[in-house]
Amino acid sequence: MTNTGFKKSAFDIIKSIRNKISTMDFNPSDIEEKNYNYEFTVNYNKKKVKVQVYFGKKGNKIVIQGDPDSFEYNKIKSAVFDENSPEIGNDDIEYEEYIGSDECGKGDYFGPLVVAAVYVNKETASKLKRIGVRDSKDLSDTQIDLLAESIKQIIGNDFEICSLEPEDYNRLYDQYRNLNKLLVHCHSLVTGKLLKRVQCNLVITDKFSNRNLEIHPSIDTKDIKFIMETGAEKYTGVAAASILARNKFNEWFLKLKEQGLDLPKGASDAVLQAAKNIGKDKLQKFAKLHFKVTLKLR
Repeated sequence: MTNTGFKKSAFDIIKSIRNKISTMDFNPSDIEEKNYNYEFTVNYNKKKVKVQVYFGKKGNKIVIQGDPDSFEYNKIKSAVFDENSPEIGNDDIEYEEYIGSDECGKGDYFGPLVVAAVYVNKETASKLKRIGVRDSKDLSDTQIDLLAESIKQIIGNDFEICSLEPEDYNRLYDQYRNLNKLLVHCHSLVTGKLLKRVQCNLVITDKFSNRNLEIHPSIDTKDIKFIMETGAEKYTGVAAASILARNKFNEWFLKLKEQGLDLPKGASDAVLQAAKNIGKDKLQKFAKLHFKVTLKLR
C-alpha cells in the first residue's frame, strides 16, 4: 500500500473509532489532520484522552494519550480494541505529567554512575517526541549529545542529574556493599530534589530491583504514586532521563580523552588491558573497583 493508501486507511480507522465513541457517554471533538496523523480528543472531568492514528511507510499506528488509570481512558481503549484496526500496545501509553528517572554506567568498569530525573507534562513530552527522544540504547553517542542539548532547551530546569565519580562511587559502594542499594540512593536523591521544585504525583523509574525509592522524609509522598517498570524508557520522560544520563557519562570519557587518556567502555578484554596500563594503585580515580576486572589484576 502507498503512503496515500495508508493515509486513507488511517482516516477510515479514526472515523470508525470516533463514531463508536460518539454512541457512548462521550462527546469527541472533530477529527483534525496533522502532518503525520489524524486525531481527536475526548474531554471529561477537566481531563482529556487523545486518540491518534498515524500513517507512514510501515502502515497505520494507533496512539492513545491520557491517564491509563482512569475509567474513561480504559473505556475508550476498549472501544479502540473492538475495531478491526492496528492494535495499540503499552508503548503508546503516556501519562499527563510525571517524573521519569534512569541511569547510565552501572555496567561499565570505567567512568561514573550517572542517574538523571526529568519532569515532563503533556506539552513538553509532545515536544520531546517530535525531536526524536527515545530509549538512549537506540541512539549513537553523537545523537545523544545533540538531543541532550535540545532536551534541556525544552524542559528548562525540570531535571536533576547525579554523577558519582569513581572515587565517590567506590566510597559509597563500600558503605552500601550492594549496587541496587546504591542505585536506590541515587534515584531517590535526584527524584527528591525534583519533587521539591515541581508539583507532581507520579514518579516512573526504569526497574533495576524490587527495592522502593527512599525519598527524604522532609518531602510529603503520601499522595505520590511510584512505578518501577522494566523497559520504562517507553515513557518519554524516562527516555529523556536516559539520554541526559548517558550524555553526562559520555562527557566524562571525552574530558579524559582530551587529556590524553582514551578509556574503553563496558567490561571487555580491552578494559582489562587499560586497567593494567593505568596501574592498580591509581584505579580508584577511574574505575568501579568491585567489578571482577579488578580481581583479574591480582
